[in-house]
Amino acid sequence: MAKDPSSALQRRPLTLRDVSDASGVSEMTVSRVLRNRGDVSGATRERVLAAARELGYVPNRIAGALASQRVNLVAVIIPSLSNMVFPEVLTGVSEVLEDTGLQPVVGVTNYSPEREEKVLYEMLSWRPSGIIIAGLERSHAARAMLENAGIPIVEIMDVDGTPVDNAVGISHRRAGRHMAEAIVAAGYRRIGFLGTMMPYDHRARKRLEGFESALIAAGLTVEDREFYSGGSALLKGREMTEAILSRSPDLDFLYYSNDLIGAGGLLWCLNHAIEVPEKVGLAGFNGVELVQGLPCHLATMDACRLEIGRKAAEIVAGKRADGATSGLVIELEPKLEPGDTIRRR
Repeated sequence: MAKDPSSALQRRPLTLRDVSDASGVSEMTVSRVLRNRGDVSGATRERVLAAARELGYVPNRIAGALASQRVNLVAVIIPSLSNMVFPEVLTGVSEVLEDTGLQPVVGVTNYSPEREEKVLYEMLSWRPSGIIIAGLERSHAARAMLENAGIPIVEIMDVDGTPVDNAVGISHRRAGRHMAEAIVAAGYRRIGFLGTMMPYDHRARKRLEGFESALIAAGLTVEDREFYSGGSALLKGREMTEAILSRSPDLDFLYYSNDLIGAGGLLWCLNHAIEVPEKVGLAGFNGVELVQGLPCHLATMDACRLEIGRKAAEIVAGKRADGATSGLVIELEPKLEPGDTIRRR
């Protein structure tokens, strides 16, 4: 059976001419409107956009990129989507980029330097307009790619180190120190730490370094430690808490590297009738919403995730008031939330 030639015509890719014919303006004007460039009246702009919408026309960004050598994508490279931390960062990025014509594209490294190199290579091969990437520590190859990218680079979440270009985040060493000082001030003396194995979670490592330095200054030490590998989970927090308290029952405070395992630990303590915070105090890190739904509020520290995403996107999109896109280090101040699991004195 012969094909209907009109249906074949309908399936051909739409072009600027189609939008030009439908809107009654020149192809050059259509191009200016769709690229958000040039001086076009509001009425004409609306007529062109309405015609494109009605037709279902989508501009060919690859063709534009051949001329500009850049696509309207911002690569956002993060270590994980399985925890509750990075979705809020992505929300901040998306909010700022919404009216810029730039679109975030996400790559996940799973905390692996080798995977980060691969993701970065693939992202840069598309010639994005900017890179937002978690952390400061990376391989020589990854750093070389960033240094030679020729686009705004924003390393996020951490400022304890030397960025390639820009950095937006908090000082994790200072955050660890502040938590230790609050624990000591509340009268706790026998302290345990529960967290991830840290070969590649550099931010957790820095928090522990700051935490231990403040304890040493107070004449104390971390008396016992329990580590895990893999992703964070409530169940792991319960198992780790049982293990460390079975081994060291005299501990009076448990500091967790993140809220998720801290929440698991809190649930284990409550289930075993351990008086919190009188007998055992607990604290996590990140300030995720999960802790607000627990029987009592886990002490934590807000890591400024949403604001980090927003400020990083402002740099990449050139939306700062000063227009700066290079050489910036923006340190945000995390807020300690004592909740119900640190004694009040």
